[in-house]
Amino acid sequence: MNTKNPNIVFILSDDQGFWSMGCAGNDEIITPNIDRLAKEGMMFNNFFCASPVCSPARASLLTGRIPSQHGIHDWLRDDNKEQEEIEYLKGMKTYTEVLADNGYVCGLSGKWHMGNSAKPQKCFSHWFAHKSGGGPYYNAPLIKNGKLYNEPRYVTDVITDDAIEFIEEYAGKQPFYLTIGYTAPHSPWLNNHPKEYTDLYKDCPFHSIPKEKEHPDSIYLTKEVAKDIRSNLIGYFSAVTAMDSNIGRIMERIESLGIRENTLIIFTSDNGFSCGHHGFWGKGNGTFPINMYDSSVKVPFIVSHPGIIPENKVCDSLVSAYDFMPTLLNYIGIKDYEDETLPGRSFAKALKGLDYEQDDKIIVLDEYGPNRMIRNKEFKYIKRYPYGPDEMYDLINDPDEKNNLLLQDTHSEKAAELRYELATWFHKYVNPEIDGAKEAVYGSGQINLAGLWAKGKVSHSCDDYIKESKNYIS
Repeated sequence: MNTKNPNIVFILSDDQGFWSMGCAGNDEIITPNIDRLAKEGMMFNNFFCASPVCSPARASLLTGRIPSQHGIHDWLRDDNKEQEEIEYLKGMKTYTEVLADNGYVCGLSGKWHMGNSAKPQKCFSHWFAHKSGGGPYYNAPLIKNGKLYNEPRYVTDVITDDAIEFIEEYAGKQPFYLTIGYTAPHSPWLNNHPKEYTDLYKDCPFHSIPKEKEHPDSIYLTKEVAKDIRSNLIGYFSAVTAMDSNIGRIMERIESLGIRENTLIIFTSDNGFSCGHHGFWGKGNGTFPINMYDSSVKVPFIVSHPGIIPENKVCDSLVSAYDFMPTLLNYIGIKDYEDETLPGRSFAKALKGLDYEQDDKIIVLDEYGPNRMIRNKEFKYIKRYPYGPDEMYDLINDPDEKNNLLLQDTHSEKAAELRYELATWFHKYVNPEIDGAKEAVYGSGQINLAGLWAKGKVSHSCDDYIKESKNYIS
């Protein structure tokens, strides 16, 4: 099986829960192209983001580092010129740089949101970037040829147009890597999506969405959505379907150019999302204290490469976004890049249909500022430094994470075991200069470099969520 130098198309959605795909069992949401990609490749049922919010999650995918190694601990604000120009990943090796060193041309179409969006970084020679992290789908602020402008057309279509132009330029000429960073299905959901998509859901009962009592820790977003839950659900589902339609356009163009057999297509999301799951709307910062529910940390991950990756396969292995960099480089045969300081392990064997069996001790870990999670197939433990409350769930008997076992005494030994394993793992990989456990991350945005790297400046915003309600761009 030859996987040397395939083209790589990496499609990254924004705020999409694993549950929001037809191939994941949702019979209401319309995602025929994502479902087709799953049929033509492999879907992972247990792929977890490294942090349940966009900027740190994206940085972990790109660098293979956890937030306490790359220093992005929250979504990045760019309220002023100083914040706009911070290059958060400066000096850190990314897989795009490794790809460029190995003959790839790298392109970005869409969302970046890892600092200084106006400046092409990390060996991306093509740079069509969203200025911020989200915002309106019409008149979105985009950067093209180094200039900021507002795009009047529907941004999901525009990102796709640019991606197709890049593919057409390099197809058959040079191995290419392309990140397609959609802002969908991130808010806003009301009055922001074409009627052709919203009409698809006008009679939808939304029985796939749990009807739960409002979570006691929910923040303003849940209360805002509660004013018109149905319209917001229509908007969220429509955003996903509009993106799915555009993914279909990309797949069709790749096929018509005759390069499908030599193109690895990857679809995933930066973090999960709850549309009423657990009684709140949002992701990790949809509650305070910040949550680590599976709806926030489990994301779609589908890969397809005809003739190499087995078709219509589901993998149940526990894998994480910090595993992505070593997996990708290993899959395409780049063997001269290793970094023992990175926590990830390659699961390229699984992609190639080879034996890839995990033992019971395999774990995934997450962090969001001073909030950390350790999870295996049986239990999840959440440690909140310094204020708590901590949580532990029996994922076999309580998959919906309703019963916090730490309110009982019978699981204290298991809690101690997981707490120790979590602390040991983070102790091994954390850079103490930017340790998230020491960061005042509230969930309302990062405004400077973290820890000692900030040189005494304030790193994180602690604005009241209510004041943020009209400009939620995480």
